[in-house]
Formats: sequence, structure tokens, C-alpha cells
Amino acid sequence: MERPVSKRIVIGLAGNPNAGKTTLFNELTGGHQHVGNYPGVTVERKEGLRQYNGYDLHIVDLPGTYSLTAYSAEELVARDFVVDEQPDVVIDVVDASNLERNLYLTTQFLELEQPLVVALNMMDVVENEGKRIDYDLLAGLLGVPAVPVVAAKRKGLEELLETVIQVAEERRRPRRHLTYGPELEEHLQEIAHALASVVDLGTLSPHWVAVKLLEGDAVVRKHLGDRIGADHALFGLVDRARLHINEVVGDDAEIALADRRYGFISGAVREAMRQGTRSRRDWSDAVDRYVVSRVLGLPIFVLLMWAMFEMVFRLGAPPMGWIETGFTALGQAVSQALPVGDLRSLLVDGVISGVGGVLVFVPNIALLFLAISLFEDSGYMARAAFVVDRIMHRVGLHGKSFIPMLVGFGCNVPAVMATRTLSETRDRIVTILVVPLMSCGARLPVYILLAGAFFPASAAGKVIFSIYALGVVLAMVMAWLFRSVLLKGPTTPFVMELPPYRMPTVKGVAIHVWERAWMYVKKAGTVILAFAVVMWFLMSYPRPEASDLVGLTQQQVGAVTLEHSFAGRVGKTIEPVMRPLGFDWQTTVALIAGLGAKEVFVSTLATAYSLGGGEKAGSDLREALRTDPHFSPLTAYTLMVFILLYIPCMSSVVVIWRETGTWKWAAFTVAYTCVLAWTVAFVVHSLGLFLGLR
Repeated sequence: MERPVSKRIVIGLAGNPNAGKTTLFNELTGGHQHVGNYPGVTVERKEGLRQYNGYDLHIVDLPGTYSLTAYSAEELVARDFVVDEQPDVVIDVVDASNLERNLYLTTQFLELEQPLVVALNMMDVVENEGKRIDYDLLAGLLGVPAVPVVAAKRKGLEELLETVIQVAEERRRPRRHLTYGPELEEHLQEIAHALASVVDLGTLSPHWVAVKLLEGDAVVRKHLGDRIGADHALFGLVDRARLHINEVVGDDAEIALADRRYGFISGAVREAMRQGTRSRRDWSDAVDRYVVSRVLGLPIFVLLMWAMFEMVFRLGAPPMGWIETGFTALGQAVSQALPVGDLRSLLVDGVISGVGGVLVFVPNIALLFLAISLFEDSGYMARAAFVVDRIMHRVGLHGKSFIPMLVGFGCNVPAVMATRTLSETRDRIVTILVVPLMSCGARLPVYILLAGAFFPASAAGKVIFSIYALGVVLAMVMAWLFRSVLLKGPTTPFVMELPPYRMPTVKGVAIHVWERAWMYVKKAGTVILAFAVVMWFLMSYPRPEASDLVGLTQQQVGAVTLEHSFAGRVGKTIEPVMRPLGFDWQTTVALIAGLGAKEVFVSTLATAYSLGGGEKAGSDLREALRTDPHFSPLTAYTLMVFILLYIPCMSSVVVIWRETGTWKWAAFTVAYTCVLAWTVAFVVHSLGLFLGLR
């Protein structure tokens, strides 16, 4: 029996950051999108499907935004989708515990006059605060359905979907038309009437376009000007109206319109919100007295970051050892099963040593993202941004720049893309330039390898923390330098929203950790595997003449073969440049390979030691490093500093080129990070030698 043809409904999912929009999207679609608890986590729209009662629901998760006034990239994405793609219905996800703030976006959707359903999320928080919302009354005041839900607990989702389908089927537009008072409405009606007579707006509301023109929306004005001419008499009418409003009201038209919206919201909330008889102390405010205080905020942040790296190193050590033992046994088994030759060398020295050397760090990667997820989902990450914001303003960075920088601790690629939330070009470019100085997850395996090999377990976590801290400090210094020399101009003010503390859900944290860990494993099985095979070839060929190997031990044969290879020749050529930093040619080759992906440094080093060590094939890389006379604790720390700062991976360079729209900033990033890495590493190594460290 054939399945009946389903009706397709396109749904736009919108809302303020921290309103639970992404959680609702995950629950409705079963999608595994990361749920963060600070502003700016969703930069691009995400899409998902849900089949419900004979309908195919195509759900588009729009960027979190506070308004539709097109000041930032996320506001433009959200507005353009609703205006240009005309979804069948928009779900506006509202944090019911912060109703007055969230309804500002709702009023702007009402102005668009598109089919709308308000999802009153986090109703459990409202009840815990001893409050009650008369959502039927609120729906009547707004003129659109308002459905109470608790997305994290899947409460109210069936009723929400039923309401959405009903509104979409009826193409039910808002029954409420916001009015802005006699003075403003007179001008709006005049502009709307003039619009209708000079241009066909299609399904767009002339009243909404009039509001945008009166607000001074540059995007709407340009689009309209492209159709009717930038010097059309309509724009003169708009400019005279704006001037008249300023003279009569005493404020810009944009401020006057916003005041009227907030006035409507205030009245609606006063009518619909009922205070309960219970009183409950806002413990979020009590905690914030310490967490975001001027005295204790920064020390608490540093303490938590230090604890995170201690946890990553100490708890990750035992499972890392188990995986390491497994790959060692696998390498030895393959060595015994296959005869001496290229196939055995490729599998043992290339694939098992290379990929295995990276996969052993999966537990540490999982623990790192577990900690980051707990910080994000609990609401602390926004506090961290608030605390660091004071410092960032002093060096010329936009307060909102801390969000991409935090994302950079996971991966620099999405961090660069997250700068789209910055509206000023100067702020955005400066942030893009310093994001690569954030230690991404790909660098962590290198730090753990070197710290574990040359420092005691009690100090290794602190060593890794110092590298992360150095990256943040240098990012601040370079931002100040870029702002002072290259990109001069005032810093745009930014108000950091502090969402209430929430208990992270097991599902949300598990999804976050699983996605990141699995992404790392897939990268090891694809990109790193390919690099491992390529590097094995470059380290194995061309082979030296047989006469050059007469009388040498197996270990000496491996070392001579490695030096004679393509990779060995390149490493020997560049070694003089790196020798002042304490690096030998093998380390130099690994650094070159790490340009593709930082984890490849580990796999290349593992392959080099496996090929060059003969009987060490498949052995512990940390032990091989410890017994190498070219390495010492000082060399290891200098190498960590260099890897922190030198050229970001090629994916990051490509994204910088794409996001800035020119190869010049990408090339500049490559050049300045090279110079910075060599200079700082040289200072660290020279200072260590001066102090008698080895």
C-alpha cells in the first residue's frame, strides 16, 4: 500500500539567544546540533525534518537574534529568510522567564504580518520563580497563538506542532496591528500610501517597509532605491518625516519606534504575568556577586580553566595508556605476521604509528569538550565573557569578540566563522586575526604528548594551562597592536547578556561530547590517515644506495634512510632556521606536515621515530622522545609555544580568506603568525638557556 503524499510545511524557528531555540530544534527534528548557553552560538541557519500527522515539517533553525533591524549578520540572515523565503509559519521561541526582553523580537515579527506562533519556553523556570503566565490572555494581546512548552523536557511539543499546522493551513496572519501613537502613525500611513503607489511590494506589508524606512534601515532603503532610484521623491518624504519626528518627539524615529514597542510589551506583560504567593531568592544573582565581581571574577575564571586542564590530563591519562598499549600490541602483531618489506613498513610505521599516535588522545579530547559543554550549558561561559570583556575593551577588542575566541578553544574554523556576529568590519577583522592564537583541540594532543613525556604528572596540567594562557595574552597584545596600527577606530560598545544559571542536561552534554570526539576520530581515519600515508612515502623514498648501508645496524639503517628521503632533505634544508629554537630536522619535518592539520605533527613524529628507530617500531612515542638526545624539557616547552603560534591549519587559512573576502588578510595571518612563533619561541628558549634550564 502506497504511503499518502504528505503536505509540506516550511517553518522558521527564531528567537533570542539563550531562549532554548536550539534545544527545541533538536527535540523537534532529532538533530544533533550543539546547544550552547551564551549569545552567538548559532551563526548560520540549520535545517531539519519532522514527519507529524501526515505532514512533512521542514524546520529551519535561524540564528539567535534580539531584533530584525539588520545591525548584524545574524539579524540579516533571520530577516532575509522570513522576508524573502516566506515560510508557512514562524515559531518565535520566547524565554518565558524573561518575557519582557524576549517579546521585543515578537513585536517585530508582528510588524511583518507573517503567520506566527509564540512558543513560551522554560515554563518550569517561571513556575519555580513563583510566577504564572496567563498565556491565553497573552495570545489575545499579541494576536497570535502562544503555546507553553518546556523544550528540554519535551513538554508541550505536541500542542505546539498542532498549533503550527493549524496556523500554516489557515495562513493565519497576526490579528494585532501594533500602533505607534498619532504622531508616528500619521507619518507611517503617509509613507505606506506613497509606497503602494510607486512600487509593487508583493507579499510584503507596506506598513512594515514604512517602519523600516522610518527607522533608517540602510538595507531596506538600498534595496528599494535599486528599484525606484536613490533620489526618488519617496526618500525625501521619509527624510522629512524623520526630521519632523526628531523635532516633535525629541528623539530619533528609531528610538521613538522602539519606545512604543516596549510600551506595548510592558503593558502586555503587566496584564498577563501573575506574581505567585511564593517568594524565592534569585540565587543566580547571589552567585554572580562573586563570579562576575571585579575582584574575584578573573581569579575564579583562571581557577576554573586551570582545573579544566588538570582534569583533562589526569583523568585522561589512564584510558590514553590503555589505547596506547593496544596500538603497540597491534603494531607488534602486524610486524610478526608480515615479512620485512614496504607493506609491513606502511602498515606499522605509517598507518598504525601515525594514526594510532593521534587516536590515543581521544579520551583527552572528550574530557576537554565535556568541560566546555558544562561551562556553556550551565550559563558560566557568558559570565566568563563578561569578566574578560573589561580587559578586552582596554586592548581595543569588541566585547563580543570573546565568543569566537572561546569557540577557538574547540576549533579555529568555526571560530573565524563566528565573527559574523560582529557588525563592525574593524572589530571583525581584528578578531579573525587573533583567533588562530587560541589553542584549538587539534593542538591539545601535541601538548599532552610533550607535557607527558618531559614533565611529571603533577606539573603537566599546569604546563598545558600556561600554554593556553600564553595564547590568550598574546591575542590581547596583538589585538592592541593591530588596533593601534592597522585598524584604528573606536571600539563598538557591547552589552553582554547574562542568562540564568541552568542545570546542563545529560542529553545536551552527551551530544556535544560525542559529536566533537567522533569528529576527531573521523578526522584521524580520513585526513590524518591520508597524511600518514603520504608522510610515510616521503620519509621512505628515495632509498640510499645499498653500499651506503653496509655494516650498519638496523637502527642506523633506519636513520640513514630517513635522512636520505624527500622529507629528510627538506628538513635538513630548513633546519638551520629552526636550530636557534632547539629543533632538529625531524621536528622541522613534523612541523611542516602539521600545516595541514595540527594533529599530523604527532602522527608524523610517530612515523619518523618508527622508521628511524628500527626496533622501536610500534613503541611508545613518549618514551622515544625522552630517550632522544635532541629533546629536553626546555625544547619540549619551546616546541609547544611554537605550535601554539605558528601558521594555523590550512582549513583555517582558507576560511579566513573566505570570510574576509580577500587573500591579503589570509596571507597576512600566515606571515605574522610565522614571525610571532619564531620570535616568542626564540625568547623562551634563550631565556631558558640563560637560566640554566635544559
